[in-house]
Amino acid sequence: MLETLKQEVCDANLRLVREQLVILTWGNASARDASGRLLVIKPSGVAYEKMTPDDMVVVDLASGDVIEGSLRPSCDTATHRRLYLAFPELGGIVHTHSTFATVWAQARRDLPNLGTTQADYFRGDVPCTRALAAGEIGSRYEWETGSVIIETFQERNLSPLEMPAVLVASHGPFTWGNSVDHAVETAIVLEQAAKLATMTRTLNPSPDPDPELLHYHFYRKHGACAWYGQS
Repeated sequence: MLETLKQEVCDANLRLVREQLVILTWGNASARDASGRLLVIKPSGVAYEKMTPDDMVVVDLASGDVIEGSLRPSCDTATHRRLYLAFPELGGIVHTHSTFATVWAQARRDLPNLGTTQADYFRGDVPCTRALAAGEIGSRYEWETGSVIIETFQERNLSPLEMPAVLVASHGPFTWGNSVDHAVETAIVLEQAAKLATMTRTLNPSPDPDPELLHYHFYRKHGACAWYGQS
């Protein structure tokens, strides 16, 4: 079942390696099926160079039960499920430990929007969540990771379509989009934006970006009357 989606999810996971966003088995990509009831995700702990579409695992979104697949799904599956259930507009989710984005997550700092590179994809600073409490870690850690992401978006009144990324404190980045390919693209951009912000702060600890310029760049690409690219 979902053979086309399995291929897309497998390809997305392998692209994370090619883009140098993942080393060893530190990451995962998933996609929601058209019915909205199932997700496809990579298996847990399987070397990327050995993965095939047949290794992808189909999971029931509501229950977390494995519907198809002989391997255990990614240990982050519950986080993906939590986000899909809260944000039905998402079609794909990516989690990595890419270097610069993870540096900001480990520092427990929002990624500041310092220029047009980030503004083209993210409306404002990429938020960092609060740290999980001991009880949240000790109970359903992966599910609660999703919960703290949702809490961050609710408290800051953020739209997951206008802010398609988050940094989980002391952990790493999650990105998403309307497809798994879109989620991978967002992960690539997030890592570059984090690298640029790190280097910019090295040269100038207090840069002063122009909010009007950043607003213009976001909405020319994502606004109701966006004119970037081809119609």
